[in-house]
Amino acid sequence: MGQPSVFPMGVTVYNPDKCFNGYTVVPLVNDGVLLFDMNGNEIRRWKMQSMPPKILPGGHVMGYSGVRHPDYGMQDSVNLIQVDYDGNIEWSFDHWENINDPGRDHRWMARQHHDYQREGQAVYYTPTENPKVDSGTTMILAHRTINNPLISDKRLLDDVIYEVDWEGNIIWQWSILDHFEQLGFTDEALNVMARNPNMREADGGVGDILHTNCASYLGPNKWFDQGDQRFKPNNIIADCREANVLFILDHDTGDIVWRIGPDFMHDPRLKKIGQIIGQHHFHMIPKGLPGEGNVMVFDNGGWGGYGNPNPGSWDGTKNALRDYSRVIEFDPTTLRVVWKCTPAELGHAMPVDASKFYSPYVSSCQRLPNGNTLIDEGSDGRLIEVTPDHEIVWEWISPYFTHVDPGKPSNNMIYRANRYPYEYIPQEPKPQEIAIEPVDNTTFRLPHSGQKGTAPLIEVEGTLPYYASSALCVATVEETDEMEEKREAKLFDAGSEQMPEIDQQAFTNNVINGHKDKPQLVMFGAVRCTHCKVVHPLIEQALTEEYADKIDAYYIDVDKNPGLVSPMRIAGTPVVAIFKDGKEVSRFSGEVDYDGLLDFVDEAIEK
Repeated sequence: MGQPSVFPMGVTVYNPDKCFNGYTVVPLVNDGVLLFDMNGNEIRRWKMQSMPPKILPGGHVMGYSGVRHPDYGMQDSVNLIQVDYDGNIEWSFDHWENINDPGRDHRWMARQHHDYQREGQAVYYTPTENPKVDSGTTMILAHRTINNPLISDKRLLDDVIYEVDWEGNIIWQWSILDHFEQLGFTDEALNVMARNPNMREADGGVGDILHTNCASYLGPNKWFDQGDQRFKPNNIIADCREANVLFILDHDTGDIVWRIGPDFMHDPRLKKIGQIIGQHHFHMIPKGLPGEGNVMVFDNGGWGGYGNPNPGSWDGTKNALRDYSRVIEFDPTTLRVVWKCTPAELGHAMPVDASKFYSPYVSSCQRLPNGNTLIDEGSDGRLIEVTPDHEIVWEWISPYFTHVDPGKPSNNMIYRANRYPYEYIPQEPKPQEIAIEPVDNTTFRLPHSGQKGTAPLIEVEGTLPYYASSALCVATVEETDEMEEKREAKLFDAGSEQMPEIDQQAFTNNVINGHKDKPQLVMFGAVRCTHCKVVHPLIEQALTEEYADKIDAYYIDVDKNPGLVSPMRIAGTPVVAIFKDGKEVSRFSGEVDYDGLLDFVDEAIEK
């Protein structure tokens, strides 16, 4: 969907009574780190960079000084720093790797990218968190560049997680490519990754094969309290954007102990979740917030994954595609979806207007103490706060656009947004909160622009009224779901005493290998089939009235036994077949009346 050339910036909607009011901090693309209030008033901007910025109690800010030169670096920050409210550096770390790039950088670097977390800090604000400001360890998501011919003959960017103490000593580290075999890739995906591990131009060509874009401690949670060792508080939850993998690693063993993806299609547990693509900010909702213990993710859509080529991916890279985003909250133990925010919940027709909620990269989601969710639709710089019922009660659009690449497309992306209570910034007085009513776009006009509804209306004889619902050229998701529900509806009870329901194994044992004295009738059908609904009771009637003790009869549901469809040549349902000594002697398909059924059975028995 196209975007208008004119649209408002800053806060466009604000209902103070329904919001979790506080300060929001965001990283701007070229203009530092911005802190602003609920009305969009800028409170302070720090000339630093961050991916993402985080606020510690007392107005301390975490970020970094800059990034490695792009000739060699791929989103590598040179350091990770903590500054006070006035920008004075209080803590710094850069001693992960000593970099010597010809003609460019020569220094120690942290190579941090996408995420980090201070001891005592939750993934985002919760009333129970107690971040350490002048001590403690810091967990850092970073890069290292490796060669691993078992994965690909190309140079690879490995995502590593390490912990440093306050003095800058590395006290723990973990590499995802050291655990590559635990990520569940198919042979087809491995073949694609070997040939093209998402090659990027940086450093003379390097494969950003997985692109891990978040990492946070699970923290205290009810699952561990109930004895589930997968959810130990110091375990780390993360995801791989390029591979469509979401996982939890055991901090003590280094093993991946919980994972979904990359293939959501063939895992029946994941049917209700659906394929997650190019996701960001996968995390467990911290203790003390509504939904605590559930996991939540901004499922970007767009493109991601490796596997068989298809019309959208000729070489098998980025082979899963979807042109809209969604936020999903689900129970990590049952995989049951608890809450979601998709274009449909925001009032957009699916799929024709689904791209009105769409960010194919960056983005985040934060559960707020009042139960609302702060959503960063990052690629177009749009933040919204939505209630559990999906009402947008606050919206802000970034007015800061890129300006360092003249002649290239400009964007106002926001990598991640964090909301904090006012008391985190004690240096500032509590701001005034002024409601902002949404603009009626149908009447909003620039000067000298014509107004709506001023033209004379000419009646044309025979014109019919507009109907409340009219079919679009593309079937909507609601229509498709309704048709699918009809297809899956149970139209009749299949199993009975006269004709018990059996599976593929029982069919092989009782019919093909049974070699009984009596003929055997088998109905291949489906409880969703209207024709089966007609034929099934006729067979039961015939078994009771005409063929008691003369034939054995069975019912097989083809939806439950797809392995029989091809070998038994089931092109449609129902198919009714007669077997003698394990061999089929006759069949019919479709509907038949009662007399026709009797004639069919009699002729088959006489053969």
